[in-house]
Amino acid sequence: MSMPDVLPPWPILAAFCAASFVLAVTPGPGLIYILTRTLSQGRSAGLVSVAGVALGNFGNALGAAVGLAALFAMSAVAFDVVRYAGAAYLIWLGIRTLRTVKTEVAVADSGPAHLPTIFRDACVVALLNPKTAIFFAAFLPQFMQPASSPMLQSATLGAIFVAIAAMTDASFAVSASALAPLLKFRRGATAWGRWLSGSSFIALGVFGALTGTRNAK
Repeated sequence: MSMPDVLPPWPILAAFCAASFVLAVTPGPGLIYILTRTLSQGRSAGLVSVAGVALGNFGNALGAAVGLAALFAMSAVAFDVVRYAGAAYLIWLGIRTLRTVKTEVAVADSGPAHLPTIFRDACVVALLNPKTAIFFAAFLPQFMQPASSPMLQSATLGAIFVAIAAMTDASFAVSASALAPLLKFRRGATAWGRWLSGSSFIALGVFGALTGTRNAK
């Protein structure tokens, strides 16, 4: 199967890319995770978070392609189990962050030693958001062609969406990193940043557990 068979005609593809961009810049759990990591741990942590969120989102796109989203749509129990698991993980992440507030700056900013953990956490935060899988299942079919493989088309369009979202997320991370030095002019600013990060994760987890279906990236 050639690439033209996988992608929709150019006008439809352009509309898909435009819609993807608008949706990608809409704040959601992944973007909030990226921003808080960037502000508290620097640009490298933010960009690694972008990669982790992108991988998690692509996993949801593939899940939607093989029918995972259909399962969530038909079973409220399955949706709630994953949604509450994601919310619990965010709350746990926030508590863990708050518990490290008193850590010395030299340890807290050790960067590369923590990057694999940051990548893993970002991936899990994105992957445990069932709303993303349902979004892909509802959004992607609008741009698919009936004569081509649904699985291949949805995976390809999902990859394009994830790439667009990764680029916008990276721009947010780079911009946020420019603000990070402003937080270091005061003694204890790193601890303040960690308090902000931890509180944001906990609030986001509680919000996700209490709210119903909403579009989230």
